[in-house]
Amino acid sequence: MVAVAPQRTSPGSRHALRAPRGFPVATVPAAVLAAIALGALGVLALWWRGTGSVTGAAGWLTGAGRITGLLAGYAAPVLLLLMARLPLLEREVGADRLARWHAFGGRCLVSLTAVHVLTIVWGYALTGGQGLLHEGVDIVLHYPEMIKASLGTLLMFGTGAVSARIARRRMSYEAWYYLHLATYLAVALAFGHQLATGADLGDGPARLAWSALYVGTAAALGWFRLAVPRLRDRRHRLRVAEVRPEGPGVVSVFLTGERLGGLRAEPGQFFRLQFQAPGLRWAANPYSLSAPPHENLLRFTVKDLGAHSAAVARLRPGTRVRAEGPYGAFTERLHRRRKVLLLGAGVGITPLRALFETLPGEVTLVQRARSPEDLLFTAELAAVAARRGGRVHALTGSRVEVGDLGRALRRLVPDLADHEVYLCGPERMAEEAVRALRAAGVRPGRIHHESFAF
Repeated sequence: MVAVAPQRTSPGSRHALRAPRGFPVATVPAAVLAAIALGALGVLALWWRGTGSVTGAAGWLTGAGRITGLLAGYAAPVLLLLMARLPLLEREVGADRLARWHAFGGRCLVSLTAVHVLTIVWGYALTGGQGLLHEGVDIVLHYPEMIKASLGTLLMFGTGAVSARIARRRMSYEAWYYLHLATYLAVALAFGHQLATGADLGDGPARLAWSALYVGTAAALGWFRLAVPRLRDRRHRLRVAEVRPEGPGVVSVFLTGERLGGLRAEPGQFFRLQFQAPGLRWAANPYSLSAPPHENLLRFTVKDLGAHSAAVARLRPGTRVRAEGPYGAFTERLHRRRKVLLLGAGVGITPLRALFETLPGEVTLVQRARSPEDLLFTAELAAVAARRGGRVHALTGSRVEVGDLGRALRRLVPDLADHEVYLCGPERMAEEAVRALRAAGVRPGRIHHESFAF
């Protein structure tokens, strides 16, 4: 059996593998958004520079098509860069926030592309005195690179459809993941069209910078999403050491390897694990550390939420594992106050379990569950609480039985408004908890939320 080694640090001391603090919490996210906005302004300047007077419906429609086309062409590589696993962004912005930005930007990209197609075809049709359908067919068949661009556009619209919330809820993470890969092909197919017909790019520095943006994005994706995981796989040689049941449909997977301290993993972070076993080797699913990392051991706790996670429970010791990570900013880097509340539900308790052992200050952990049988790590949490002087509470029962979540939390944590909160759990629970915390007087900047939604 593999045991979780006890921590030999006192409350408030740093874990041996913890990286030093980075930038102030809001600095990097604000800088990234500012850089994206400045890039968009630069793109608009390209249109402004190359446009004289705009007259007539055809001119306005064509101008709108050029603007939306430029912005869509700029947004595509930016969205890919957000998900390229760039270490600075993953560490300082966090995968959860990056995913929300990516989702919002994806909706903007699809909308810009749709408006671009409609206004360009309409504007050209008015200019040439032809019908919309005739003009659209003529553009696709006779303009350079347009057949590939049209295929890319269809792929992008299809990806946008499966990314809609109502569609995501009806498919597994694995199916969504593979369908989402079509985005890369869509962007690649559309790139040639931008250079061939993008008059606003010209033949000088703008064209060079545009090409550099796309080539640089491809290089970043290739390095951080393909090369780095392979190199780390060869260095750390992760393998399954044990699979241990934790509760109904929940198991902990212990991984062992070489020089794991070099991963610089922190409590609260997650990895994307690719188990080299039948049915699992082609998907890299995200799983949070459920205990502080050690020099030769990592623990992840997995709930049966689909075919992939169910198969994880059947893994055998010795199975090789490829790991991407560590990722996420849901760590001590966010910590600013002496009093901390860790609030989790379901498998969302896993990163909080790791943080409970290492966060400094007065830490209270509240685990929300439908029944006492659904509570995880009960004995472990009690032992950690006794060792570090923390408090653990269980909030069990249906929503009707628990009643108002804010009132229930204030009973357990009377000075709730003075706490910083780390929140992790299912989407509906998290939304309810944020509302309850805000109503209880917790400031928005003190609520740190990690989401499992994809």
